[in-house]
Amino acid sequence: MARNESYIVNQAAYVALRTLGTAMQCFGVNEVMAAVGSVGDLWFRFDRRRRERSLDHIRLALPELSEEQALDLCRASMRHLLQTFSAEVIFAPRLITPTTWPNYVRFGRVREAMPILTANRPAIFLSGHCGNFELLGLALATAGYPMTALARPLDLPRINDWLLGVRQSRGMTILTKFGATGHIASLIERGERVAFIADQNAGDRGLFVPFFGRLASAYKSIGLLAMRFETPIVCGVAHRRRPDVFSYEIDLTDVINPQDWKDQPDPLYYIAARYTRSIEEMVRRAPEQYFWVHRRWKSRPPHERTGRPMPESLREKIAVLPWITDEALARIVDASERESALAR
Repeated sequence: MARNESYIVNQAAYVALRTLGTAMQCFGVNEVMAAVGSVGDLWFRFDRRRRERSLDHIRLALPELSEEQALDLCRASMRHLLQTFSAEVIFAPRLITPTTWPNYVRFGRVREAMPILTANRPAIFLSGHCGNFELLGLALATAGYPMTALARPLDLPRINDWLLGVRQSRGMTILTKFGATGHIASLIERGERVAFIADQNAGDRGLFVPFFGRLASAYKSIGLLAMRFETPIVCGVAHRRRPDVFSYEIDLTDVINPQDWKDQPDPLYYIAARYTRSIEEMVRRAPEQYFWVHRRWKSRPPHERTGRPMPESLREKIAVLPWITDEALARIVDASERESALAR
């Protein structure tokens, strides 16, 4: 795209977003949530490509659902996604303030994490693309628990700068993903909190761990940081409490402490598998609030890409995970064998 054309698109998108945001503020937040949800229903109906991608993921992850249930879940997910990136982003800075946040956010099952939140010690916080991850960080910072979060910059600089301002308005610090690894390590070394969205596809070089009965690529960097600094990992989520209502509950799904991985045969694999399991639990609690459109299973392990059976070493790593049953292991191996067969 030519420089002038890129500038015009950037400015036009920003003006359109801010104009829409101003118009939204003329109405009640729940009215806007419902209206945006209706637009999400239209998106589900007419965007066949993303609808079919989401449905494929739902069918693979939740095979127990009927086709009608899968369609309903897909529609609700796309509705939720649009609400998260439009109405909630617009209203959150005005509604989530030091005096008003308890009106919209409550803490649920977080007792185990409170000593880590209140202590002056480093910690790694993880969530996934479920519930409202944008609001999660904003609410924690507003409640007095600031942290530094890693985020991918948007392609449109004006909108990116505005969104950074929203994210940082209550005490969060945002780092872009590019070249941030060294900075993150120095923050942990200084005793600060860092946060990641940890359910994205980590590519061919990631660790392939179970996620909804299939192997998915997970980040190594999170485990390496935790092991290097002996830092606990806190996994949590902010779920919307009711459809189309600006009201959320922050819940803990796991705390992974250094003593949990020290005696494991492969600590790095254990950490990646455990935090991925925690994200799966977040999704299962409210599957309609997960971004099923994401290509979570895009990367495949080497044995699947080359049409070979699962290596015994990988099978053993999965089998020794404390929460893996024989039935779960069989499902993972069967799914992997089917993927390998497609490559032959």
